[in-house]
Amino acid sequence: MTEIVDKEAPPASAGGRTYNNWAQNDTLEDYSLRYAPKSFRRWTPYVVATTALGGIAYLADFAIGGSIAISNGFSSAMVAILAAAVVIFLTGIPISYYSAKYSIDMDLLTRGAGFGYLGSTLTSVIYASFTFIFFALEGSIMAQALELGLHIPLAVGYLICSLIILPLVIYGMTALSKMQVWTQPVWLVLMVAPFVSIAVQEPGKFSQFTHFAGNSPTGSSISMLGVGAGAGVALSLIAQIGEQVDYLRFMPDKTPENSKKWWGAVLSAGPGWVVLGAAKQIGGAFLAFYIAGSVGLSKANEPIQQYVHGFKTFAAPVALGLATFFVILSQIKINSTNAYSGSLSWSNFFSRLTHRHPGRVVYIFLNVGVALALMEGGVFGFLNTVLGFYSNVAIAWIGAVVADLVINKPLKLSPSYIEFKRAHLHNFNPVGFGSMLIASAVSIAAYFNAFGDYGKAYSPFIALFLAMVLSPLFAVLTRGKYYIARVDDLEEPLLGADGLPSAVTLTCTVCTTDFERPDVANCPFHSGAICSLCCSLEKDCHDSCKSGAGTGPVVLAMPTVRSTD
Repeated sequence: MTEIVDKEAPPASAGGRTYNNWAQNDTLEDYSLRYAPKSFRRWTPYVVATTALGGIAYLADFAIGGSIAISNGFSSAMVAILAAAVVIFLTGIPISYYSAKYSIDMDLLTRGAGFGYLGSTLTSVIYASFTFIFFALEGSIMAQALELGLHIPLAVGYLICSLIILPLVIYGMTALSKMQVWTQPVWLVLMVAPFVSIAVQEPGKFSQFTHFAGNSPTGSSISMLGVGAGAGVALSLIAQIGEQVDYLRFMPDKTPENSKKWWGAVLSAGPGWVVLGAAKQIGGAFLAFYIAGSVGLSKANEPIQQYVHGFKTFAAPVALGLATFFVILSQIKINSTNAYSGSLSWSNFFSRLTHRHPGRVVYIFLNVGVALALMEGGVFGFLNTVLGFYSNVAIAWIGAVVADLVINKPLKLSPSYIEFKRAHLHNFNPVGFGSMLIASAVSIAAYFNAFGDYGKAYSPFIALFLAMVLSPLFAVLTRGKYYIARVDDLEEPLLGADGLPSAVTLTCTVCTTDFERPDVANCPFHSGAICSLCCSLEKDCHDSCKSGAGTGPVVLAMPTVRSTD
């Protein structure tokens, strides 16, 4: 049986830390706590983008769009969905770019974008919460399909929906890239088929949709309260960019030869996910209207009901079976991504708090287990409430990160590059961490009616505004001195002669394994180079390499060659 705890690091003089088989296997581990090295990034921009967009097959968008339209009517729902999509797209651009450029995931990006080494532990939980909340919502949708199509009780269906994901996620990007690429064409055809059929057979339904009132007290006309409430639910998806960059970190380096393909992949698979996402929400709103007379408003937001009736318009004899297959395929595609990203986030969280790393695979079971508990607790029935509350915290986090990337860096209030290694970071940076705490606290208070009905409806926008204002303000007040605790003092350059991250490898003095230069730091405690993971897990050094740090100036430029202090 494979041991699932890593052995403790030996004394500084001994070296030789070892990890269990799961943590040592790159195919399983997927560099969950590290910079993704050139040697592993062997996929083309097209494959990376297709894999990232494969996760957008989820049907929660249909449920969300249907719920927003039922609660707020047609006009308010459309404005809410489009407003949220614009915010998500714009905030996703810098996050995607920096992640693809530096080959790091959302957690490592957050560390260097104003949060500090331990400050980003809270955001790891926020992100992990996103993955298991949406795993639970997607799993609930799949269980509804199993109940309707195969007569499997919901409680049993929840368990099946959880267990079926595990084998796919264990092998990470290697398995997921193949699954997403091969299933994407089938999924796209099935998704759009009902809309094409209705457009041919009942084109008048689309004009009738504009008068859909749902349960809205203001009918189908626009209501500013309805717009705010609907946008708040849609904005809960803003953390989806984290799942996108979990794949984008495997992009090849951008070169003059691949520049157009590189940018196309980053923009389409990064912020571009929300174009398809918003279209699906509008589609879900339309299908909710289309079937409301048949199933009632209470079930009109269930994707399985939407697609059974949609497929009946052109394939009535097999509509139920086809809809069941489509829902299962969609939910496998997205929940493999949810479980994968959740395992990355939990790995980052626990490695920093416990100084142990049993391997990413262990945390797949944790993430799926929490999601299963939510499913059994009936989370789908509280869709709008759960997502409306969550969006306040998620958007405060994303807003603080984006403010650092698009305001602080251009104004030279923060370093021009992303530093993610513990050896070079302060534990907490008030610029991002403080901005997020204040913004989320105020917006949550607004959500609970501290500032009236409009304050509640627009609480996510309050969070975004405060985070983006406070981040540069705190950067000015602190003079940026909490970004870098000490400079990179290894003699080997971080960048090669081509200006790209160096592929030169150095041997970690602790685990005696070779790692590419961007993943290595100088360690005075171990008297040599140390990889970022061994540095994270070291608990005896007490950050001695950073003693007295905190008063130095901001390092504004990307370090290349450093001389020894």
